[in-house]
Amino acid sequence: MDNAQPSLPDSLGWNCFQLGLFFLPSSAFVAALFLLFALCRTRFRGPLPYLRDPWNYPLLVAGCLMLVGCFFSYSGWLAWVGLANWLPFFWFFWSFQTYLLTAEERKRAAFCFVSGTIPVLITGFGQLWLGWEGPWHLFNGLIVWFVDLGGQPEGRLSGLFDYANVAGSWLAIVWPFALASLLQPSLNRFSRSFVLLISIGIVAALILTDSRNAWAGLILAIPFVLGAAQWNWLIPLMTLFLIPVGLAVLPNIAVEIQQWARGVVPESIWSRLNDMRFADVRPLEATRLNQWQVAIQLIAERPLIGWGAAAFSLLYPLRTGLWHGHAHNLPLELAVSHGFIVALLIVGTVVGLLFITLANGLLHGGGSKTGNYFFSTIFDRAWWAASFTLLFLHGSDMPFFDSRLNIAGWILLAGLRCMRLSADPIKVPF
Repeated sequence: MDNAQPSLPDSLGWNCFQLGLFFLPSSAFVAALFLLFALCRTRFRGPLPYLRDPWNYPLLVAGCLMLVGCFFSYSGWLAWVGLANWLPFFWFFWSFQTYLLTAEERKRAAFCFVSGTIPVLITGFGQLWLGWEGPWHLFNGLIVWFVDLGGQPEGRLSGLFDYANVAGSWLAIVWPFALASLLQPSLNRFSRSFVLLISIGIVAALILTDSRNAWAGLILAIPFVLGAAQWNWLIPLMTLFLIPVGLAVLPNIAVEIQQWARGVVPESIWSRLNDMRFADVRPLEATRLNQWQVAIQLIAERPLIGWGAAAFSLLYPLRTGLWHGHAHNLPLELAVSHGFIVALLIVGTVVGLLFITLANGLLHGGGSKTGNYFFSTIFDRAWWAASFTLLFLHGSDMPFFDSRLNIAGWILLAGLRCMRLSADPIKVPF
């Protein structure tokens, strides 16, 4: 490895990076301006030379295969446009690391994610309870907020996002940072009360999105943020809490037991988890299982180069007679669009970062380093939990297609890479 230590970002670039994170949920355009300027201040350089960091190799190969696949795509020009969702971010993943090298920088970035979510909460509660409706123009139209009256879909909180599931995804990845902020020991009484108010708002808004994936993310993040030292009491408590929920929605449960469970669990929760509202009206072609089945068939027909970006939205109506924009699963969507090898390279990189970071002592506290293992702060555990939650969400949905979630996702991945760098920046490349 290079013997030079990674350079620290300058103050102007660092401030612009934080502003980009703060504005991200409010305006992808404004956030992108700040983030790009921050990257320009680093001259688009990462902490290590690009070709000296092996984590860049699978993304580089995947990018080349994507380009080759565009020449043989079924979706034509859409395949080339779809590259914008990937190729720039392969580069940004490396460049963003300059601003996330230390635990303190990642902590400050986490604060920006949480504070930037306040407009989402205000507009979300306003659209449901106060009858607010956009569009609202800020700074002479530089920022436009399309706030739907009553939410989108009706009755589900969406805030500044186009759809409630996307809003739920954003809130689910911010929730670990809010929880970490609330639990940090250094807060005074006023600051803790303010963070508590925001945390309650995030949980309430997340529940009101009526997104089952987001609900799962809310629960999933807690044990990782608190760390393994708390699992001896936390896991039994969470299990005790979830047992009535499972009894209320699972099939083949004795009627008397299920009636008791449904009396304990709010109907809005168990009916949504059971999907009873759509049991008699949703055709098979509208279900995720059918979408995944068709996606697997398409992958089997063109496994190496795929069909091109956005091809699923063109092919699914031909196969089923019902339109759907994507496969509701990121690995399947990647394989349909760009082939199995590309999907394996990209998903393998994400899973590899999560696994290696977790395996090297992430769940333990202390903020110190022992050999090749490091012991993280609560904010690094929250960072991992947010990244894992976003991966989980992409297992049955595609929030990635919202540019704000896409940008946030690559910043989270860059932070994961930096955890390993901060543990041993020169000697341990993985």
